[in-house]
Amino acid sequence: DPAGCLDPEQTAYVLYTSGSTGRPKGVSVPHRAVVRLLGAMARRPGLSEGDAFAAVTTFAFDISALEVFGPLSTGGRVVLAAAEDAGDGERLRDLVEGSGATLMQATTSTWRLLLDAGWSGSPGFRALVGGEAFPPDLAPALLARAGEVWNLYGPSEPTIWSTAGRVEV
Repeated sequence: DPAGCLDPEQTAYVLYTSGSTGRPKGVSVPHRAVVRLLGAMARRPGLSEGDAFAAVTTFAFDISALEVFGPLSTGGRVVLAAAEDAGDGERLRDLVEGSGATLMQATTSTWRLLLDAGWSGSPGFRALVGGEAFPPDLAPALLARAGEVWNLYGPSEPTIWSTAGRVEV
């Protein structure tokens, strides 16, 4: 019975972070917390088998867990960006537009890189913004190119995101 092989309290991963204290520490994240996050994100903002999630975050950053396991847990597709693509606006634009990606999660810096490269977006695209402060001037630019824009926040300790709110004008 595969379901009986894993204890939900067992560690899924350990992330080293300074968190809110500024002092480095290891955060041990149990499987149950990752599963709970994936279920919540599947409901809102929504992940489904028809999604292609552009994964642009380094695996050293905890938000990458959603980019990889989110679509895989719902039957969707992961569009992996190489580091050189994720750090170059034009290459990232080409990857997002050419792959049929339906959503992407990124920091405000990465969203600005993509916008500065002339990303046109699409009405069915969902833009997830987190990991850095979300400045007010970024919202209209993303809303003009995406059907939905979501602001995500959370420190590492509660497993990546603890809040998700849809941004509307």
